[in-house]
Amino acid sequence: MSNVLRGWLTPSAPAQPAKLTDPAERRAVTIELVLVFSITLGLSGIRSLLSLIDSFLRPVPLSEQQVAINVPQATLGLIDALKQLLSVVQLLGWGALGLYLLWRAGTKLAAIGMDRTRVGRDFGWGVGLTALIGIPGLLLYFAAWKLGFNLAVQPSTLGESWWRPITLTLSAFGNSFAEEVLVVGYLLTRLRQLGMGENPALLLAAVLRGSYHLYQGLGGFVGNVVMGLVFGRLWQRTNRLWPLVIAHTLLDVVAFVGYAVLRDHVSWLP
Repeated sequence: MSNVLRGWLTPSAPAQPAKLTDPAERRAVTIELVLVFSITLGLSGIRSLLSLIDSFLRPVPLSEQQVAINVPQATLGLIDALKQLLSVVQLLGWGALGLYLLWRAGTKLAAIGMDRTRVGRDFGWGVGLTALIGIPGLLLYFAAWKLGFNLAVQPSTLGESWWRPITLTLSAFGNSFAEEVLVVGYLLTRLRQLGMGENPALLLAAVLRGSYHLYQGLGGFVGNVVMGLVFGRLWQRTNRLWPLVIAHTLLDVVAFVGYAVLRDHVSWLP
């Protein structure tokens, strides 16, 4: 194994939270994890699995089925816009819950990389991650779709309106903030406190990330597991969360807004 690969597989986090040894504290954190994910992304994972099973049971092949991510939520434009914004607020609330629970337990936001001391560096890492994940991820999606392992994913089916790019951009940030805070910063920190090894914790977080994308098909699951492994390992080695949020936001903005602009002008898009 090369030194580079060995260094990647062997994390060296700059700051490790104290491991919990008191049985009552460990039990409380375990219950907290179950509760948090039973009302947020864990529940989304179960729903996504059921959606995939339902898609498999249909007589139509996966590649001929469609699934949309950002869809209209009302017939009146103003109400639709407000409901789209409420969905963003819910996502921000999920992420804020994770941050609050860590802060309440004595973990400073700087310890998981949510401070503003390295803005330029964090943004540079975020842009680099966008290219690293975005291009291979797009190729994987089209390959999985063409091979029949994925549904045709429509990032947005919202109609033409002045507020569409605004809500789609906010939705991209909301998704990114909720996912990276909960699945990386919050979950991996709590698993460290419980004494779980870095590699098992990384795999668990990556599979969780993939689970709530199962509604897209097996390609969506695999692609997001890989993304989770890359993002999670980077955080384990740096404890910087902002680059992940920035990269995820840029990826979703390109997918959501770009698709909405191009879908009526490019024939090969679903």
